[in-house]
Amino acid sequence: MPDRILVLDYGSQFTQLIARRIREARVYCEIHPPTRSTEWVRRWEPKGIVLSGGPSSVYEEEGPGLDPALLRLDVPVLGICYGMQLIARAEGGAVAPGKREYGRARLRVHDTDGLFAGFEAGNAPAAAGDLADDVVWCSHGDHVDEPPPGFVATASTADLPVAAFRATNRPLYGVQFHPEVAHTPRGDEIVSNFLFRICDCVPAWTSGAFVADAVQRIREQVGDEQVLCGLSGGVDSSVAAALVHKAVGDQLLCVFVDTGMMRRNERRDVEQMFRDHMGIRLVVADASAEFIANIAHIADPERKRKIIGETFIRVFERTARTSGGNASGGNASGGNARFLVQGTLYPDVIESLPVRGPSATIKTHHNVGGLPDDMSFELVEPLRELFKDEVREVGRTLGLHEDFIRRHPFPGPGLAIRVLGAVTKDRLRILRHADAVYLEEIRAAGLYDEIWQAFAVLLPVQSVGVMGDARTYENVVALRAVTSRDGMTADWYPFDPAFLARVSTRLINEVVGVNRVAYDISSKPPATIEWE
Repeated sequence: MPDRILVLDYGSQFTQLIARRIREARVYCEIHPPTRSTEWVRRWEPKGIVLSGGPSSVYEEEGPGLDPALLRLDVPVLGICYGMQLIARAEGGAVAPGKREYGRARLRVHDTDGLFAGFEAGNAPAAAGDLADDVVWCSHGDHVDEPPPGFVATASTADLPVAAFRATNRPLYGVQFHPEVAHTPRGDEIVSNFLFRICDCVPAWTSGAFVADAVQRIREQVGDEQVLCGLSGGVDSSVAAALVHKAVGDQLLCVFVDTGMMRRNERRDVEQMFRDHMGIRLVVADASAEFIANIAHIADPERKRKIIGETFIRVFERTARTSGGNASGGNASGGNARFLVQGTLYPDVIESLPVRGPSATIKTHHNVGGLPDDMSFELVEPLRELFKDEVREVGRTLGLHEDFIRRHPFPGPGLAIRVLGAVTKDRLRILRHADAVYLEEIRAAGLYDEIWQAFAVLLPVQSVGVMGDARTYENVVALRAVTSRDGMTADWYPFDPAFLARVSTRLINEVVGVNRVAYDISSKPPATIEWE
């Protein structure tokens, strides 16, 4: 078993970032609720424990607390913000309410051992706007006024005499700022010092090691049974399918449902990659007419989603039940499958972990086409320990083509929610062509990997134009491109005006039915990435 770190989540908006920083240092970690018992933690055998920040105050009667016995397991503990205040309170220190501090602060390091190894001691605190390397990001109301007995302050800011502390005879540490965020430039060094100097971890969490372990676990779970996978062509389902295929070979049958609402050449690309290149058994169900008929004249986006999800379930079940025996490369019936592959990722899992209340079993997220909770399949979730960037690395290890690994997110309902208003075959044709031209230009400009997600939207309005000295009354296409780290927040991408002019010219000249192009410069929040 590789070395691992336990992160106890007290509700911070940055908890996932803590886990990402630890994983990026190639050390395995998991996020769990703070209600895990000390005995459970002892059995879990972490090399170190991180107590996250959170919105609560240690003075709140109902606030999530800390069992002092956790600090006596002889396991290194790092408290961040609220986590530091919990340590201070449990050990007899003074936590003062109400001294709010948000934003950048200049850190003055007093102790260059442990967490701050490699830092220079004695830097005088500067203004919060100073962007020197030892700027840190604060976001707190309460603060530690005095270290507990047996603790010493190891850093301060202009407003905080105790911005960090450590115990003198136990491996207990706390910081009042957030080393996990990008606004703390040397935060990675602090995290690394905790992992490798204090916890003595070995950086063994690699995609190769994960694949080897996952293959063994899949084989143990599945045995000789048949396995189904709803393959969408997106990153998560593609990597999950490739990983399960590596484990059980032709016991896996993938089902690709062509909804008629896919991007240009999506079906061809999926067939070439999985059936032709990787030798995976694949059934393609062309249900485009059924999907389009079911949402004809439906403009409300939520009704669209529900109808598409229900149709997908019915087509998937029907195809899996009747077409498994005709799949290329095998003769086992998909109707006899006991297991279903699902591309659940770690953020899906930890969303269901409670900060307050008794510890609960992690809820499984049924996110493959809205599959019902009472289905008869047993789930195989080989990616449930991974973040999105880790999934991409596993895909590379498995030999998936970069075009699949690096592709932008694509919504489950497909182009139907990018055709605003009623969906028809002709409006899908217009959008599919416009989207292909837009992405082609982005790739040609070498910008695809700089952008989190880019797509075209067909608006439910028409506009007057002049083409060839004749009046036109045709459709408006909006272009969207955003940068993001995880999709939770996003900024619009600042294209060069010459690029936008080139795309607009191509769309109006080449896509029949379009005479106007707009570019969306809304950020998330307040807007969302998708329009529907």
